[in-house]
Amino acid sequence: MTSRERLLKVLNGEIPDHVPVAPDTSNMIPARLTKKPFWQLYLYQDPPIWKAYIDCVKYFGFDSLMDGYARIAFAELDEIDDQWTEVIVQRNAERIVTQKYRQANKKLFWDSKVNVYARDNPPAAIYPNQIGLANEPDTYEPVDGRKEWPTGEELLKLVKEELGDHGLVGVNCGTSKLIHSEEEIYDFFDHPETYYERRDQLLEYYTRRFHKLMSLEHKPDFICTGSSGTLIHQSPQTFRQLGLPIVKKIARLCRQHNLPSHVHSCGPEKDLVKILAEETDLTVIDPLEIPPMGDCDLKELKRLYGDKLVLKGNLHTTTVMLQGTPETVREAARQAIDDAADGGRFILSTGDQCGRDTPDENISALIETAKTYGRY
Repeated sequence: MTSRERLLKVLNGEIPDHVPVAPDTSNMIPARLTKKPFWQLYLYQDPPIWKAYIDCVKYFGFDSLMDGYARIAFAELDEIDDQWTEVIVQRNAERIVTQKYRQANKKLFWDSKVNVYARDNPPAAIYPNQIGLANEPDTYEPVDGRKEWPTGEELLKLVKEELGDHGLVGVNCGTSKLIHSEEEIYDFFDHPETYYERRDQLLEYYTRRFHKLMSLEHKPDFICTGSSGTLIHQSPQTFRQLGLPIVKKIARLCRQHNLPSHVHSCGPEKDLVKILAEETDLTVIDPLEIPPMGDCDLKELKRLYGDKLVLKGNLHTTTVMLQGTPETVREAARQAIDDAADGGRFILSTGDQCGRDTPDENISALIETAKTYGRY
């Protein structure tokens, strides 16, 4: 059974040859495996992070539920912004700093933040004064040598061809989170109408985006409609008011089109699993983190919701995957399989993203355990 076949079996509620295994390698492990400075991937697109991720999948040999590594954007939905130009404002051996500007009435208007592309970490957007730069640079240089890649359906087709039978390709369409900071929490309670209006606008936009995706010849294999940390800045009640209507609508559309839907939401997730299992048509949820980062008990979630949702998780990414030995990983993987594999609807994975320096042998131990101990 190929990875693609194995994942489709599980997402359809059927029993595969063994438990699928899909560690969340994050962007960092794929980038590390290229042995290139990270700015080559993120800034120069050589290779782009989606290609590095697919190479990582093939290197380790796991079942990829590829959720959103490639940004599939469409000009007709105003998703491609060509008004801004990115230039380099600082460069040294450890980082490249860029800033974007747009031109109007023969004047340059600079973005309020710069992008810091580190040698061995993903980029970060910060204010210039945080690293001793002026708000507007005196000198700058063009970003020469950036590789060009397709967009829209052409990019989706390319990504699906590159991944092949190694898994399924997901495309983002939807969100479970409209509040992203402490400041926005206060703002929501002061001006709730602004957020309700934003929710309704997003609901209309994501509905249009979904139908655009369904009109393509080369469609996604599943839809990603979650957001990291849904219940970090939103209470369950606030999620019900803001994010739930969007997830519910997109999951229902997916069900009508016989397409799996997926929510990724790190952090506390127990209440979210309950709501989505009981009130939506969602197919699969991850990463089901354990304390202290999350609040999930995989065995309990399986007992309560294992007939409604495909559960994906949940080995601890620090104490087990990063700091543990291969035997530590195997023990934790066997426990997760014991807790959640019965009857199917389970994908063995990590409790959120693995750090950059996670040992390769630990990832391999996770995969091997699914293929041997995870036999049905």
